Amino acid sequence: MQRINDILTIIDSYFGGSQWFVFLLVGTGLFYTLYLGFPQIRFFRHAIRVLSGKYNSDKHIGDASHFQALSTALSGTIGTGNIAGVALAIHLGGPSAIFWMLVTAFVGMTTKLVEVTLSHKYREQAEDGSISGGPMYYMRNRLKMRWLAALFAIATICSSFGTGCLPQINSISNAIFSSFGIHHYITGAVLAVLLALIVIGGIKRIVKVSERLVPFMSVVYVLGACSVLIFNYQNIIPSVVAIFGNIFTGTAASGGFLGATVAFAFNRGVNRGLFSNEAGQGSAPIAHAATRTEEPVSEGMVSLLEPFIDTIVICFFTGLTLLSSGTWAEKYENQFQQTDLTVLSGRYNEQNPEDKALVFNHILRKNALPLFSGNLLVRQGHVVNDNVTLIHARSFAEEIVVKEDNTLFDGELPVTGGRIALSSLNDRLQISGKSLLHSAPLSTEAFKKGLLGDWGKFIIPLALLLFAFTTSVAWSYYGDRAVTYLWGSKYVRYYHIIYVAAFFFASFTDTTIIWTLSGITIALMTLPNLVGILLLRKEVKSSVSEYWRKVKQKNR
Repeated sequence: MQRINDILTIIDSYFGGSQWFVFLLVGTGLFYTLYLGFPQIRFFRHAIRVLSGKYNSDKHIGDASHFQALSTALSGTIGTGNIAGVALAIHLGGPSAIFWMLVTAFVGMTTKLVEVTLSHKYREQAEDGSISGGPMYYMRNRLKMRWLAALFAIATICSSFGTGCLPQINSISNAIFSSFGIHHYITGAVLAVLLALIVIGGIKRIVKVSERLVPFMSVVYVLGACSVLIFNYQNIIPSVVAIFGNIFTGTAASGGFLGATVAFAFNRGVNRGLFSNEAGQGSAPIAHAATRTEEPVSEGMVSLLEPFIDTIVICFFTGLTLLSSGTWAEKYENQFQQTDLTVLSGRYNEQNPEDKALVFNHILRKNALPLFSGNLLVRQGHVVNDNVTLIHARSFAEEIVVKEDNTLFDGELPVTGGRIALSSLNDRLQISGKSLLHSAPLSTEAFKKGLLGDWGKFIIPLALLLFAFTTSVAWSYYGDRAVTYLWGSKYVRYYHIIYVAAFFFASFTDTTIIWTLSGITIALMTLPNLVGILLLRKEVKSSVSEYWRKVKQKNR
C-alpha cells in the first residue's frame, strides 16, 4: 500500500499538487472574471431570480428544472470536500488555506458560468431518449477535437471513482466507525445497496432525491456549525484574523501544528477548493445539461451560485468551526494509519525549537532528515528504541502504544526507509497514540466543542452520510453520461455494477491513498476542460452579451 501511495504522490506532484496546475485553474477563472466584467457580482441577483423559477418552462427538452439541476450539481460538490477537505487543507496549509479556498470559489463562479453555458449549448439526446451533455460534447461538436473529448470522457469516468465514489464512502465509514463503532464493511454494504437502487432509476430519480436532501442537509450542517461558533464566540475574530492575516507570511507553529509556508497554503487551499466546488473540472455541466430551458446562458447563471453556496458559505463555516474550536492544532488519541507514519533516525524533541524546525523542513521536503531502517523494539506495547522519532500526520507522535488483537504487543517491527513494513503475518497490529488529526476525524472533534457537547460528534457522521452519499449518487450520473458518450447507453449498466462494487470496497481502504488518487483524477479531468473553454472565449462573451441584452428587453 505504501509503495502504491508513494507512486501516486509523485504523479500528483506533477499534476493536481503542482504550482502550474493551480495557477492555470485560478488564472482561467480570473481571466474570465475580468473578460466578462465580474459576472459573479453583476448577475448574482439575476441568477437567484432564474433559480426561483421565473423562467421555468416544461415545454423545452430536458429532464430537470433549474432547481433540480442545481441541487444535483450541489449534491455532487457538497460532500467530503466541505468537511474532510477543509480539515485537510487547514492541516496541510494552516488557516490561510481557507482564504485561497474562498478566492478559488469567487473566480470559480465565473468558470462555472462559462463551462455550463457551453455544455448546455451543445448537448444531445441519447438513443434512449435521455439528455446527454457535458464538455465532451462542445469539444467534439464545436471544437472538432474528438481526441480531446474522448480524453475528457475517460478522465470523467476515472474521476467518478477518484472524486465521487472512493473518498466519499471512505469518509462516511471512517466517521461512523469513530462515532458508533460500526465496522466499515457493514456501512459500505448497506449504502452500496441504497446507491444501487437510486442509480438504476437514472437522472429522474437522482434529481428527486437531490432536491429533497440537499436543502435539508445544508441547513442542518450550518446550524451545527453555528452551535460551535456561538460556544466559542470569543475565538471568532482571532480565527478570521488567522485566515486573512497570514496570507503572505505563512502560518507559524501553534500547539502540535508545525507550521505552513505561503506556497503550501496557496497550493492546498486552491486544490481543496477545487475538490469542494469542482469549478473548472467540467463535472457540474453534465448535470446542468439536463435542464429544461432553451437558453444555455440562463443555466450558466444558475450554476454560478454553486461555488458560492458550496465554498464561500459551507466551507467557510467549516473553517471557522475548526479554527475557533482550536482542534486544528491539538493532538488527540487516534489509531495511526501506516501511510501517515514516518520513523526518523535520531531523537528529536518537540520542545526544542531547533528540532521542531528541522522536522518542519523535513516535512516540507526542504531538508530531508535521515530515515530509520532496522527494527523497532516493542516491550509491553511501548517502543523502547532511544534513537528514533515517530512522526504521524505531520506532527510528533506521543504516548505510542502497539497492540495485536487488542493485546499489548511484544516483539520487533521491521522498518525500511522510515516506513513500518507490516506483513500479512502482523496485519492485526494496531499502532495508536496522540497526534494531529485531519479529514473527517478532525471535524468530528471540532463539533464536540460546541453547545451540544459530546452530542456534537453525531453531526459529522450525519452530515457525511447525507453529503457524501448524495455526492456519490451525482457522480454515478456523471460517469454514466461519459460512458454513454464513448460507447452508448447499453454499456451504462456495466459501469453501474463496477461503480457500486468499488463503492463497497472503498469503505475499508486506506484514506491517504484515496485522497492522493482523487487529486490525480481531478487534474486529468480539469485540464482538457480548461483548454476547451479558453479556446471558446469569444463565443462565450458573445453568448452572454446577447442573453443579457434579451433579459433587459424583457424587463422593460
